[in-house]
Amino acid sequence: MMKLLPIVLICLTIIACNKRPKMNSAFYTNIGNEPSKLSPIGNTDGAASDVYGYLFEGLLTKDVHDYSWKPALATKWEVSKDKKSFKFKLREGVKWHDGKEFTAEDVKFSFDILFKDKFNTIAIRSYYEGLKEVKIINKYEVEFIAKDEFWQNFDRAAGLTIYPKHFYEQDKKKSYFNKNLLGSGPYKMALYSRGNRIVLERNEDWWGFKDPKQKEWNFPKIVLRFVSDKTVALEMLKKGALDFLGLAPEDYVKKAVGPGWGKKYHKVLTQNKTAKGYNFIGWNMKHPILKDKKVRKALYHLVNRKLMIEKFEYGYSVPAKGPVYPSSPYANRELDVIKFNPKLALNLLRKAGWEDTDGDNILDKIIDGKKKKLSITILEPYEGFMKYLTIFKEDAKKAGVEINIKLIEWNSFIKLLEERKFDACRLAWSVPLDWNPIQIWHTDSYKGGSNFVGFSNKEADKLMIKAKYIHDRSERIKVLNKVQKLIVEEYPYVWFTYKASTMYAHTNRIKKEVETYNYSIGTSFWDFKSKMRKDI
Repeated sequence: MMKLLPIVLICLTIIACNKRPKMNSAFYTNIGNEPSKLSPIGNTDGAASDVYGYLFEGLLTKDVHDYSWKPALATKWEVSKDKKSFKFKLREGVKWHDGKEFTAEDVKFSFDILFKDKFNTIAIRSYYEGLKEVKIINKYEVEFIAKDEFWQNFDRAAGLTIYPKHFYEQDKKKSYFNKNLLGSGPYKMALYSRGNRIVLERNEDWWGFKDPKQKEWNFPKIVLRFVSDKTVALEMLKKGALDFLGLAPEDYVKKAVGPGWGKKYHKVLTQNKTAKGYNFIGWNMKHPILKDKKVRKALYHLVNRKLMIEKFEYGYSVPAKGPVYPSSPYANRELDVIKFNPKLALNLLRKAGWEDTDGDNILDKIIDGKKKKLSITILEPYEGFMKYLTIFKEDAKKAGVEINIKLIEWNSFIKLLEERKFDACRLAWSVPLDWNPIQIWHTDSYKGGSNFVGFSNKEADKLMIKAKYIHDRSERIKVLNKVQKLIVEEYPYVWFTYKASTMYAHTNRIKKEVETYNYSIGTSFWDFKSKMRKDI
């Protein structure tokens, strides 16, 4: 009971410091970690992306029903026969949050900055390298010119986030843009309270509110909390300090139970076609110990995922085979699950030259003339995943491998990844519906991209580039299946699990048409049952 006391006190303090209004004026949701930085251009921070979805827009947006493109900042579009020119007719009368008019100049600016180092866009540059330039036809028309026939060029152009040129070209310190966001979307920034929350207020000048068919963005305000502890977040939902919360299997089965559930607050188990992700341990493949494939493979065989799924995921997940969700058309179905096998792991380590020469129960080896212990530190940014790594640590210890787990604050974690200063890290990726591995797996993505583990395979590189220019999806999948196999056989990650279902919770004051749409839960379509807020 004593161990629970700090959590309860934290929860009560958070709730007490954020009094609930009498009116249903704000929708409260949790984005987990506080964004490492808020300036949007070139930022790949996941929590920050959750914020941007309310404030910024692309030329087109995806339909939640069939995933087709539909109008946003552009109303019409045209693709040339050779698929190397894309014309967009821009929506007239759109205003930025400061009242300035949106024009073709903003579109050209938003593309041009991708290739200017001063805007720190190197991490996302590879996504747009198939596009050559943006030409302004007139105030409300633009044309994207492609360098080549990369099959995703149109998608990159259509989904490009558009920024106001007059605002982001200002010569100001980076800290200014970390505090101030300016977009064209349905919400605008009202407050950023560091360590606590971001408050967004509805942008009444948003073009979408003039469309009678438009059913999204009904909340007057949205409050984004930074609560990384799921136990605290769940208590906040029960007290009404959160309206929506994504759930892990353990939350759904063990924690979201008892009085009030199904009445004051509700949990939902559903399925949709959204892109699914996976948790993983990424090995620094340039590390003196981990650059040996036999060691990486041996460590994989020391991860008891079956036990983890039974203990923590209650059968709602399956062991992951690689970087693509099994139901995806891009999944290589010939890949095998790496099974827990300590005996095989130890044999692999012995073949790699590891043995316990000093009787301390930790394997060692001479590397570069120095005796090295088989000791690896894994960086972990989320306390809730520590229990998974603890099982791994105990099993690895029995095989003579020392695994250290370092719980680290998110911003510090990201900094170490960017600087490539780590042995191993535990993180998660969301996999797009159309898988393009270049950003994470191509050798060139080590500098500036997301290939922080240093994976490098010449054959895989060639196949990734080949797949870029294959427009026939079935033929492209054949090539990318080979890429998956090459990646998996190098053991750069320990892939943990794929989740088969979507789980979330919400308060009773929420009104929604369906539990989920095909390609989104659809919180943007939600509303309040009543404008008056009742105590729960």
